[in-house]
Amino acid sequence: MDLKQLEYMIKIAEENNITKAAKKLFITQSALNQQLLRLEKELGTQLFLRSKRNWHLTQAGEIYVENAKKMVRIKLDTYNQINDLIEIKKGQLRIGLTPERGPEMFAAIYPIFYKKYPNVKIEPFEMGVKQQQDEITQGNLDIGFLTLQSFQKTNDNYLPICTEEIILAVPKAHRLAHLGGRIGEKLPEISLSCFNHDSFAIMQKGSTLREIYDNLISEEDFDPNILLETRSVHNLYHMVAEGICCSVIPSAYAKDSSTVSYFTITQKPVWEVCVSYQKGSYLSNVAKDLIKLATDYWTKKLSQTIV
Repeated sequence: MDLKQLEYMIKIAEENNITKAAKKLFITQSALNQQLLRLEKELGTQLFLRSKRNWHLTQAGEIYVENAKKMVRIKLDTYNQINDLIEIKKGQLRIGLTPERGPEMFAAIYPIFYKKYPNVKIEPFEMGVKQQQDEITQGNLDIGFLTLQSFQKTNDNYLPICTEEIILAVPKAHRLAHLGGRIGEKLPEISLSCFNHDSFAIMQKGSTLREIYDNLISEEDFDPNILLETRSVHNLYHMVAEGICCSVIPSAYAKDSSTVSYFTITQKPVWEVCVSYQKGSYLSNVAKDLIKLATDYWTKKLSQTIV
């Protein structure tokens, strides 16, 4: 079986379009179409339902692509194991990064990584936690850097990096702000029920932080006014800093500010900063070194927040 042909079919399926797939593969559309027709003739069935804009896998196509990904993964794992055995520092890593904090971390650790592995190409992809989990399961990402709680994990592999506390941030003008503390100090504990009628900024539905928030309010006599739903944790902090509303945020986003007061929440919620990779796949030494750099980064960053 031609492994290159497998990669061609996977790319058509990913792009849902043969023209786009050919551009990504740096071959002509005609050549790619000939590969597809030859394979379909060999199999005796169509793999794709064609249209001008979107191509969709047939049932046979779904079976083929699912198993093609497994075979390509075996090839990659085999090469990685051999590279580790003979200490060849080359290859490619496709990594997932959550928006906002992911690129910040990558920018900090990549120069160190590059000095050790100048011949390793890293392809970073920014996407939410759940999308990363889907891509890891399908074999489209080698590793993903995620933040979540145990109940949000899939059946793939997870390596813990560190834990991060989820805290309450309130404007200094709030009636209870004088009871709060500052970042870098031990924070006073308080129940969310004390803020029952206040306005809050929260993450949009579908995010792991929103699921944690929803679980917290279900455990309390707590029914706040939702002023803003956003995809950005930075926005949550800025809404509090501007005195507009309260919010529940990860401690790494908190800043020592004269306009914000912080509390530990009664339930003491934390989530895990971790790395995930496909169940049954091989984690190369190159990937392990990148994870070590990320671990050092997060350990240092979080040590500067809450005592």
